Amino acid sequence: MVFLIAEIGVNWDGDRELVEQMMIKSKKIGCDAVKFQAFSEDLVKAHPEKDRLMKSTISTSNIEMIDKLANSIGIEWFCTPMYPEAVDLLNPFVDRFKIREFDGRLILQDQNSEILQKILKTGKKVIISSQSSPKNSKLFDNSQIKWLYCVPKYPCDLKDLDFTDMKYFDGFSNHSNEIIVPLVAATLGAEIIEVHVTPDKSKNYVDNNVSFDLNELNEIVRNIRLIEKIKR
Repeated sequence: MVFLIAEIGVNWDGDRELVEQMMIKSKKIGCDAVKFQAFSEDLVKAHPEKDRLMKSTISTSNIEMIDKLANSIGIEWFCTPMYPEAVDLLNPFVDRFKIREFDGRLILQDQNSEILQKILKTGKKVIISSQSSPKNSKLFDNSQIKWLYCVPKYPCDLKDLDFTDMKYFDGFSNHSNEIIVPLVAATLGAEIIEVHVTPDKSKNYVDNNVSFDLNELNEIVRNIRLIEKIKR
């Protein structure tokens, strides 16, 4: 079955009640996991929504709350560490990690990645987003790593997408507003699909421009589960 990830990311504004409802609904819809982000203040200091972002980053002040909620709801949670120390913070709580496209780009250029090296030392799985094919990377056959095709444009247009090399990826991380895109990825054999979700498109959640609401998420999951029933 396709491993379906609801990327809550920064769309919960540090609101416990809101994130609980998003996790509950993601579970009921049929997602396998929810994902968050862990970044430092230095990484977002120039962002106009810095204060909001810092409320939603996974930190020492909220990680136990997130973990307890996920465990009580019965859904896996994991996170994208954007600075090396975040790996140490997350490791006792998560079963896998995610590396964002920007850091994945550097990895494919064979540049040293302290974040990746720390993750690999944990022995846990890591999902890496990349727009470029990983087929020529020295890490391509590493059994700890799963690769997701990802276009780092917020949002990306259909013309920005190129699924030609999907056979070299394990899945797809979506930044398109069109529901058809993750469905095409599933049809092409993606084993992992990640989509951003928002509780309300009419409000100004930070990542709304690349997010599906929960009704759209339900439609995506329902159709992917139907696609799985068709022999290909």
